[in-house]
Amino acid sequence: MKRDIYQLLVDWKNSHNRRPLLMRGARQTGKTYIVNEFGKLEFKELIYLNFERNPEYKDIFNSNIPAEIAEKITLYTTKKPEPGKTLLFLDEIQECPEAIISLRYFFEEMPGLHVIGAGSLLEFALLSENFRMPVGRIQYFFLYPLSFGEFLDALGESELRNYILNFPKLEKLPVYLHGKLNEYVRKFFIIGGMPAVVQEYVTTRDIIKCQRIQRSIIDTYIDDFAKYSKVSKHTYLRKVFNAVPGMVGQKFVYTQVDRAIKSRELKEALELLEKAGVVTRVRQTTGSGLPLAAGVHESIFKVLFLDVGLLHAISGIYTDTAKEKDFTAIFKGAVAEQFAGQELIVCQSPYTKAELYYWVRKAKSSTAEIDYLIESNALIVPVEIKSGPTGRMKSLQMFIEKYNSKKAIRISQAAFINGNPIVSLPFYAIESFLRAGQEFTAALDREVYL
Repeated sequence: MKRDIYQLLVDWKNSHNRRPLLMRGARQTGKTYIVNEFGKLEFKELIYLNFERNPEYKDIFNSNIPAEIAEKITLYTTKKPEPGKTLLFLDEIQECPEAIISLRYFFEEMPGLHVIGAGSLLEFALLSENFRMPVGRIQYFFLYPLSFGEFLDALGESELRNYILNFPKLEKLPVYLHGKLNEYVRKFFIIGGMPAVVQEYVTTRDIIKCQRIQRSIIDTYIDDFAKYSKVSKHTYLRKVFNAVPGMVGQKFVYTQVDRAIKSRELKEALELLEKAGVVTRVRQTTGSGLPLAAGVHESIFKVLFLDVGLLHAISGIYTDTAKEKDFTAIFKGAVAEQFAGQELIVCQSPYTKAELYYWVRKAKSSTAEIDYLIESNALIVPVEIKSGPTGRMKSLQMFIEKYNSKKAIRISQAAFINGNPIVSLPFYAIESFLRAGQEFTAALDREVYL
């Protein structure tokens, strides 16, 4: 399955300043698949060590000397790591903290060898008191579920994806293509971006089988709670996990999870789910200046689930999405906000963990809220998700007036309108807009879309 991150892996391979790569992300987002494909296609030899499947491989890393490690790898696998020709892939690396530590020594003493580590629960290995992260010696990659654009690629619609990525063409997009793309958005809402689910749909076009895989993935996450239990109680993790989908798009309130459980316990559980990549916080910020993180209220935030398809699976809202004409009305707007949030996450740099923000203004007379704030090119761009072609934009107008915003985004299922300062953007064109910012700088007299 084609993933956008593949080209970045090729760039990493060819870089003169290459560091060992540590790929992070939630379980079943495709880390193992994409690295194995990369290794098979781009290298003479792929050496794959999975510490969860083969615990005996941990013994290889009793030494921190790369030459000795390479020798042991040869003895265990009958394959010899050769700099420039071999990709050494250390999977489920969180099971062997010594292997993570060894990455710095590969960088210092054997820089010609390409080394990638990957782990779904990596952050939990980092909680160990004795663990020493090789800071400055490794490169991070964060992998998420498929974007909507990658979903189009998987369905064989790469030409259509490339068409809408050409931002100027959105104004002249034929009506029939607009309708077709909206139906693909609806389909993505249900199927989501988990690679195994998308692959099943591409192969069989059987939604029922896709739903079974989604349920299986959710069960896998629940089974993983036992691995967190050293730090937090299993019950609290399950409570928060089951509550998050119903609270997407809302301020997260611990008492709404379970009034009988202390907020301290639920807070710890939420933090662990966030570390595992299952949950993403959308932090409230003042929006008064850059960086957005500087104005964050740490105790006030919303949450997103990992994937919009899994949101459907855990909430049981498949029929609602299939029938509802207005996308933004599904599940009280949560599905649309989840989709937009996912797109904003996957379009960020994969080299750092994605961050999302929103804005709220509370006053006696009225309350205003902006679903997302984006920080880019020294500008703050408000993003609001609205229903229908003529929905009210009171909050967006209020933010624009308060902070003199150069550009703002209104997302709906309506057709593209290149307004100034508000750009009305269809759901399917979020990636196109984000990529087009630099190209439109000159055309807009140095006003940057994003």
